[in-house]
Amino acid sequence: MENISRIGFGGGCHWCTEAVFQALHGVVKVEQGWVASTAPYDDFSEGVIVNFDSSIISVDVLIEVHLLTHSSSKEHSMRTKYRSALYYFDKKDSVGLYDTLARLGKENNIHYITKILPLQEFRLNAENQLNYYSKKKEAPFCQVYISPKLSELRSRFGAMVREDF
Repeated sequence: MENISRIGFGGGCHWCTEAVFQALHGVVKVEQGWVASTAPYDDFSEGVIVNFDSSIISVDVLIEVHLLTHSSSKEHSMRTKYRSALYYFDKKDSVGLYDTLARLGKENNIHYITKILPLQEFRLNAENQLNYYSKKKEAPFCQVYISPKLSELRSRFGAMVREDF
């Protein structure tokens, strides 16, 4: 377990973000809840912490998945609650995040609005809200919002997506 790393993501609904990352091989654990950073991003927004085995999946792939599965290039009125962000735990890791975001923006010809921020505080969501998709796959919310993201994930990342998800 020496290859376990972690990164935080903010990207719209934390139920959606949680399910997307839980579906990937190499992701060991997804913690879903509320993230705060430094001012002016010190208000809590929905997010996840992804613990992953870097010998199986890279942080670059996780970032690419993240950018694909939420509105990462458009402003909207709910950006305070649904911030598009990459959260780091150690300042030295932020350099690689900037490089990856810039490279993906250039490759995809997209200007990402995704912020790169230090994770200052995390509050785990209530137990009944965790693993939402796994518990309620047939719920209308899951069918309308999460299932299409998982379909896109399967079509773009194929073998990296767990078959049981």
